Amino acid sequence: MKKELDVILSSTHDAMIAVDIEEKITLFNRAAERITGLRKADVLGQPVKEYITSTRLPFILKTGESELNQKQTINNTEIITSRMPVKDEQGNVIGAVAVFRDISEIIDLTHEIYKLKEFQSLLEAIFNSTQDAITVCDEKGIHVLINPAYTRLTGLDQNRIIGKDAAADIYEGNSIHMQVLKTKKPVKSARLKVGPHGREVVADAAPIIVDGELKGSVGVLHDLTEIKKLNRELMQAKQIIRKLEARYTFEDIIAMDEGMTSALEKAKQAAVTPATVLLRGESGTGKELFAHAIHNLSNRKYSQFVRVNCAAISESLLESELFGYEEGAFTGARKGGKIGLFEEAHGGTIFLDEIGEIPISTQAKLLRVLQEKEIVRVGGTNPINIDVRVIAATNIYLEKAIELGTFREDLYYRLNVIPILIPPLRRRKKEIYPLVIHIIEKYNQEYGRNVEDISNEALNKLMTYDWPGNVRELQNYISRAIVNMKYNETIITVDRLPKFFDNDKLLLKETEEKRIVSKKAKGLKEALEEYEEEIIKQRLAANNGNRTATAKDLNVSVRNLYYKIEKFKIEDEES
Repeated sequence: MKKELDVILSSTHDAMIAVDIEEKITLFNRAAERITGLRKADVLGQPVKEYITSTRLPFILKTGESELNQKQTINNTEIITSRMPVKDEQGNVIGAVAVFRDISEIIDLTHEIYKLKEFQSLLEAIFNSTQDAITVCDEKGIHVLINPAYTRLTGLDQNRIIGKDAAADIYEGNSIHMQVLKTKKPVKSARLKVGPHGREVVADAAPIIVDGELKGSVGVLHDLTEIKKLNRELMQAKQIIRKLEARYTFEDIIAMDEGMTSALEKAKQAAVTPATVLLRGESGTGKELFAHAIHNLSNRKYSQFVRVNCAAISESLLESELFGYEEGAFTGARKGGKIGLFEEAHGGTIFLDEIGEIPISTQAKLLRVLQEKEIVRVGGTNPINIDVRVIAATNIYLEKAIELGTFREDLYYRLNVIPILIPPLRRRKKEIYPLVIHIIEKYNQEYGRNVEDISNEALNKLMTYDWPGNVRELQNYISRAIVNMKYNETIITVDRLPKFFDNDKLLLKETEEKRIVSKKAKGLKEALEEYEEEIIKQRLAANNGNRTATAKDLNVSVRNLYYKIEKFKIEDEES
């Protein structure tokens, strides 16, 4: 019987230490050995305090009172111990016993449970606070979890959806959960209607895989109504941005010369009327600034301002760009067709720059727009009413173009309702100084400089030049002068002014002659094309990148010049 008791005491998970009335150890089981690090053979019969200094068994022997579930540290191990006296039949204390167990594992486990609970709380907070509507089904297709965003979107709360099958929330369409559970693959961008009111949504779903086994499906719903609203807001933002393209006002135009102030007053009067305006003047005089300013002073200032460079668009594309086209109108036509620039400008202003470059065939359609206030898309038959204010600009002599048969006389009279002539810079030289100061302020910001003024000597040199490129040429010239300056210089002096282009023509001619000699060994066509490319480059440089002036110098149309520039891949700076 004693042997059986020893086996039981040795195999129990709880550690046991017993002492007799003399405080000597009489029982020391295997669990006690494991926790204390002591051997039973060494401690049996020995005083308990010699081996376990923190023991309270002697105290129990004296008091005869039990101590239950007390914390104690033995051999750097935290334990929970209960100590009890051992009494004989007469109630006399004859010994004491301590029963204890290692609780460090329990503490670690408690910490893990706490972390899991903390992590679970975090996940629940994220799940419940996200704006995405989320629904979770188990492997049988039963709803087990939804978040508040799902309730707000669908109108279905937990009582009406948890425990129901995956299709319970579907108003129209197929359950994405069932598709995922069937295929074990994600579903992307499914269009559905959900909830009692048939809310339109875009849904994504993915399988929940744990240790290789399918455990369910999670779905995320996006409110399509909200997406459509955001798209509308985006379009409105784009419209606002387009309106901001008309960024200049009359305050941005410097006018001191009598001819310029007269043009300015006429433009201001025209702005408050719906009449068509024809801006005339040499290239670089500021016709586009006038167009912006007229739009911004008109009652259309909060509507579209669309700028069209008629010379920059190829003849074959110009008509479809201006008036749009129907689906299938020509090879490569966009599916569903495309609205034209006149339709884009509906309610606002369209600025037709380089109007003299529009081909005769397109002029007839433009005349119809001005007369009938309607357009017909390319490939279409139905007229579309439009409300557009037209501002046109040209630097060519339209009356001569009418004589030559390249411009319609009836279109000319429709455009020339309010003609405004902008004088060239050579006729308003008193404006050169304020223009220079304005240009300096602009390029100080762009180039990070601190230029304040121009010297009298340098200004006098500017006053003696005729400025064939007008304000655009002056702007480029001053910008080059600023680049030539050192960062600590504040005054543009004569030595910082670039050479005028006329002074460079002899050098250009010499360079041309040298290159022509080098081309003699090449084929005629190749040599001619290379020479043509060089001539265009040089004339562009001589005209400060002004393509209209370059075309005039070369005696070709602006459209032909654009074609050549594209053909030879010439990079120039057109201001």
